[in-house]
Amino acid sequence: MKKSSTLRADAAIFQQRIPAGDYWLHPLKRGQRLRIVDVEGNQAADTLFYNAADPFDRYSAVDTIREQRNVYLSCGSKLLSTSGRVLAQIVADTVGRHDTVGGACATESNTVRYALEKRTMHACRDSYVLALQEHDELGIGKRDLSHNINFFMNVPVTADGGLTFADGLSGAGEYVELEAAMDIIVLISNCPQLNNPCNAYNPTPLDVLIWDADVA
Repeated sequence: MKKSSTLRADAAIFQQRIPAGDYWLHPLKRGQRLRIVDVEGNQAADTLFYNAADPFDRYSAVDTIREQRNVYLSCGSKLLSTSGRVLAQIVADTVGRHDTVGGACATESNTVRYALEKRTMHACRDSYVLALQEHDELGIGKRDLSHNINFFMNVPVTADGGLTFADGLSGAGEYVELEAAMDIIVLISNCPQLNNPCNAYNPTPLDVLIWDADVA
């Protein structure tokens, strides 16, 4: 379901551009809203969520899919943790569908899906690992890298239950907006993938904006 936000960009307390291929790691307080903007369109935002008080309690694709009874997320979808708690909820969405099953690209998957020489190409898992190494004060490690959400990414499910990668559904300036249901940590890899259509073979920037709860 598509729904536009009523929040104005000039009222945000935080704004930042994430360059193509880079990561963003940031805390979000309960009630705050986070907007992820697909600046040029057809870009994939591989995103993970953690309970700030207990990072081991992290986003669970299995629980989220089961409770929503849908492999795609949109406005109204609740993102559940491994303990079954709601981490955040999508409160605005101008795209209408976001992937939960395609996963994050890795050097290993690049090799299996494409070719051996693709192994050295930058991948989302590399960005995740770098983020956690550079912010080890959070106490989050490689073992806490679970299955992620691919905002803006289009992964159709075939009639026989397989997956395909297709051009993204979002255009320039489209966004998804989430409200934190507890204090959380958000980790985004602005996907550097060059081998499938998730970025139109041309990774581009993302923008992130945060509003305080009293504004939202």
